[in-house]
Amino acid sequence: MTTKRQEGFSLIELLIVVAIIGIIAAIAIPNLLASRRAANEGSAQSSIRTIFSAEATYQATAGNGVFGAHSALMSNFLIDSVLGQATTSTSPKSGYIFLTAAGSGSGATATFYSHCVPATTSGVSQTGTRRFGITQVGVLRGDTTLSAPSDGAAVEAMPALGN
Repeated sequence: MTTKRQEGFSLIELLIVVAIIGIIAAIAIPNLLASRRAANEGSAQSSIRTIFSAEATYQATAGNGVFGAHSALMSNFLIDSVLGQATTSTSPKSGYIFLTAAGSGSGATATFYSHCVPATTSGVSQTGTRRFGITQVGVLRGDTTLSAPSDGAAVEAMPALGN
């Protein structure tokens, strides 16, 4: 009489493996999301600095002493199309929405401000925890308020970041 060998995993063994995978996922996913938010914030800071450089170039060339709005920077090819079109929640750049506004004055008295805010401000899909801004002074500023600053003075009121 021959006996058949029963091979395979028991239900308990499979449940233990699934539980271990679940625990590892519960630990890893929040860290992954935090890393993504940090990368988005780094990209936003870099983009704000790019806008500042583009404004300086625009003022010295096409602007004839005045700064330009976001659309003027894009139409003069001083910022790329991805950054140029990141002005609405439907087309953010790395999870951030950007706005650049030219102020008054010309030459040494010319002003502008630019800022960015996260496109998604809460929940698991939150794209950032800070907003950033810069003015003609060139100091990168940021804080944890997630609403858009109303004007250049509101940008100047934000604390300076490590420049």
